[in-house]
Amino acid sequence: MRTINVETITNVVAQMCKNAAYYLPEDVYDALKAGRETEQSPVGCVVLDQIIKNAEIAKEEDRPICQDTGYTLVFLEVGQDVHFEGGALEDAIQAGVAKGYTEGYLRKSVVAEPLFNRKNTGNNTPAIIYTRIVPGDKVKIDMELKGFGSENKSGLKMLVPADGVEGVKNAVMDIIKKAGPNPCPPMVVGIGIGGTMDYAAFLSKKALLRNTKVRNEHPDYAKLETELFEMINKTGIGPQLGGTTTALAVNIEWAATHIAGLPVAVTICCHASRHAEEVI
Repeated sequence: MRTINVETITNVVAQMCKNAAYYLPEDVYDALKAGRETEQSPVGCVVLDQIIKNAEIAKEEDRPICQDTGYTLVFLEVGQDVHFEGGALEDAIQAGVAKGYTEGYLRKSVVAEPLFNRKNTGNNTPAIIYTRIVPGDKVKIDMELKGFGSENKSGLKMLVPADGVEGVKNAVMDIIKKAGPNPCPPMVVGIGIGGTMDYAAFLSKKALLRNTKVRNEHPDYAKLETELFEMINKTGIGPQLGGTTTALAVNIEWAATHIAGLPVAVTICCHASRHAEEVI
């Protein structure tokens, strides 16, 4: 049994908030550069140049990539041989988010109650925390800072098995086309297939954590990722003002589902695909 003081978790989470807000992941940066090399629209080239320059300035000056520093999503993998001392794990994570957003001068974007009294909590908490218990004595923390310009254009389709692969493609493309340039493309598209309505949405969020250069291990889903990537980049939506670089990547995660169901969730992430990972 390994013992971890929750103060360690708080400090790691706080730094992750700042790192994710300031430093665009290298794979996403490389995808932007690759998109710039193949972009066919002159206006699209100008937009991509500005996006790339913005990411470079943010990294050099330790400044947020975007004014919307996102809703904090935390994906935990907790080893079953870990014992936490000094307080509750989830409280430590929330304290880390509050510390990171305060110390990092990141915009606080969370309201405590969504409908009747939308009062800002003042520290970007509460974060949404997903926890999975795994073998071992390590704690893996993945963090996603999810902006809502793109989140608002995400969607879910409850298909039936008879819809098949073409039905999935049509559902994804319908969501992408309706979103148009509003999610600040070029975008990373996370897709969840299977499970239940809520679990498909979770999978689509988790898909955004995967390196944009890595395809799904299952060859059929890897092929579908490539096909959808090509279809999305043929829409002409482009980098905000039209062009050929609409998607930087399409990542699919899938799960078992009911014999009567085929849930498909699409989470769109703007070009500021901010995430970080730490293992304790």
